[in-house]
Amino acid sequence: MIMISGKTISRGSRCFIIAEAADSHLGSVEVAKEMALQAKLAGADAIKFQHHLPDEEMLKDIPLSDNFEEPLYDFLVRNALTLDQHADLKNYCDNIGMTYMCTPFSYKAALELHSIGLQHFKIGSGEMKDFPSLSKIADIGHPMIISTGMSTLEEIDQVYALMKSKGNNFALMNCISEYPPLYEDMNLQTISRMLEKYSDIVIGHSDHTPDLYTSFAAVVLGAKIIEKHIVLDKKQPGPDQSVSIDMLDLKYLVDGIRKIELSLGSSKKIHDREKQIREWAYRSVVTISEVKKGDTLTWDHLWTKRPGTGIPSDRINDVLGKKAKYDLPKDHLVKWDDFE
Repeated sequence: MIMISGKTISRGSRCFIIAEAADSHLGSVEVAKEMALQAKLAGADAIKFQHHLPDEEMLKDIPLSDNFEEPLYDFLVRNALTLDQHADLKNYCDNIGMTYMCTPFSYKAALELHSIGLQHFKIGSGEMKDFPSLSKIADIGHPMIISTGMSTLEEIDQVYALMKSKGNNFALMNCISEYPPLYEDMNLQTISRMLEKYSDIVIGHSDHTPDLYTSFAAVVLGAKIIEKHIVLDKKQPGPDQSVSIDMLDLKYLVDGIRKIELSLGSSKKIHDREKQIREWAYRSVVTISEVKKGDTLTWDHLWTKRPGTGIPSDRINDVLGKKAKYDLPKDHLVKWDDFE
């Protein structure tokens, strides 16, 4: 179990849906606020941003991945929000009733977010194995959601052990850190393995595909947190453009997840709304030829047809061999008192 802004997330709760805004605001607080509002209107439980202090988290010269057209350091210097802007954004989210979340990319960033009242942390896959920072952030004492992209189960074991030693409530997110990922790399059954292996914590799924299918599948497999990148306009340039959905798709995502959750029961029974269908759709024993009084009923006399309001079709062997008490017409829905 983990608590985020008063909402309990457990293996028995409904899925907690995080709209990952990241840095798609491109440095504009007003755009970030609009993203928060639209995510709320779409039904997401939370919107998540990122707090970057570039000199705390990286050297200026690091390799570029395919989703970046400029050095990450330069992009963050131009587009990262300041702490005051995060405080303003958090206040706005509080006022509209939207859960504000944020990923710190360094211990100092976590301390700064704590100073403006953030009570939970989302840790990205790149920081999962940064045990010095992860340990210090855990010492702040807040619940933590940790993504596990670019890792093995053995490495996740180490993170699990570290977090258990710290005593924090935490959740682990299945994740593939490709932008966007190949579907054959998704290996969604890893969620099932994580649910079994880490049976005392919540398992979620952070999804970087450009559509909704794998998120829906993750919910079916038991993920109780879904994180999905969002953008106001899919044509907007940026490092997350290729893995983001727009607000209409976010609405479809939320709606689909809620319907899937309603559908995941395991009871097999005749439901009330099925009963009226069963009456006409099931079959009963009927005559397929005229029957004379005293005839012994054979397959020449009987078969099954709709509706299902007579002798059930699976009881036809109990009717065969009986003698007719009356003359019976063809296409007669037979009754037990039709026989001697």
